[in-house]
Amino acid sequence: MKTWLPVVLLACTLGVAEAQVLDRIVAVIDKEMILESELNAQTQFFITTNKLDPNTPGLREQVLQSMINEKLILAKAIEDSVTVSEDEVTQQLDAIVRQRVQAAGSEQRLEELYGMPISRIKREYRDEMKKNLLSQRLQQQRFGGSQISRLEVEEFFRTYKDSLGEVPEEVELAHIFVRPKFGESEKAESYGKMKLLLDSIKAGVPFEELARRHSQDPGSAAQGGELGFVRRGLFVKDFETAVFALKEQEVSGIVETEFGLHIIQLLERRGDAVHARHILMRIERTEAGDDSAKTFLNGLRTRILAGESFADLARKHSEDKETASIGGNLGTFELEQLPKELYPVVSPLKSGEISEPVRIPVGTQYGYSIVWVRERTPEHKANLDQDYKRIEIVASNYKRQKDYAAWLESLRKSIYWESRL
Repeated sequence: MKTWLPVVLLACTLGVAEAQVLDRIVAVIDKEMILESELNAQTQFFITTNKLDPNTPGLREQVLQSMINEKLILAKAIEDSVTVSEDEVTQQLDAIVRQRVQAAGSEQRLEELYGMPISRIKREYRDEMKKNLLSQRLQQQRFGGSQISRLEVEEFFRTYKDSLGEVPEEVELAHIFVRPKFGESEKAESYGKMKLLLDSIKAGVPFEELARRHSQDPGSAAQGGELGFVRRGLFVKDFETAVFALKEQEVSGIVETEFGLHIIQLLERRGDAVHARHILMRIERTEAGDDSAKTFLNGLRTRILAGESFADLARKHSEDKETASIGGNLGTFELEQLPKELYPVVSPLKSGEISEPVRIPVGTQYGYSIVWVRERTPEHKANLDQDYKRIEIVASNYKRQKDYAAWLESLRKSIYWESRL
């Protein structure tokens, strides 16, 4: 179930001037109202994201009814005394502003689009963000624990089995992933460059100036290395250990991670979240490092084919932190939906077979994997024996949508609202 983010944050390119025009009220919901400029902005956003014809009959009315539903949920959240903390509001607002900065290309460009500095953007739209989070919290409380029984799944299947169609060919995969080691001479060269930057910071050169000029992190360099507020557990291990060890305004030494070398400055700490910035210097991988990684993986493959456990070796050797602890399990995928780098590797393999080492892109970096096809299931008509989990998900979504629609209908009957379109 989706909720709308605040209109002004989603449709910033429409400009703030439109919202400053004297508006007429197009709907009233309890103590809230919807202005025509808000409806226009949301309609344009809906048209753009869904690639619709602007002249589609009833489009504005459809968007208005969705906005009324949002306001009804907000009114119910307030009535039920649902709360969110100011820290939650700040973190969500910071995250969305960071997204908008990246989309716009720079903080300066975003400020031009809004016609105000970022500090004012956050003040202006803080109340809207809080309302949005209240609505999300209420929906989570009401539907987050929604469950469906096996009897309901079976009844759903009997009713809709002819509409479920064919289940496409699927593969259940696991992998062992390693990154090529950095070349020693390349690492030494990068360390030398970072040492000069660290000396410049100690000599008084502004951190953000050096980040803009030298950082090789495309997501933060233009913002002076700013990473915004990030909770513990979201950084890679070595970076997280270093940043949480800093005092506010303190600058780290040179920190090595799988991405390269970093210099980190902690700007502010709020509970279990930190606001930091960094300078990243990448280290070039070498052909020798690539060859070594592939040789290592080929050795593991030979051991597995000789009888050793793929899962045990994945837990011990895989550098994919998200899957190593579960034996390298990647999950089940439709064969035709596999990423382009995996499809030609997996498509010729049968159940139980393991690929040769294959290069896998990871963001701006890469590594090598051996991929195990744990099971391959041909295309077939959906049935409860093979596809219970898939059918359960569809049935659960159907039930949730029905419950959500019934809940909205009850809100429309119990809370005052009026459309003036």
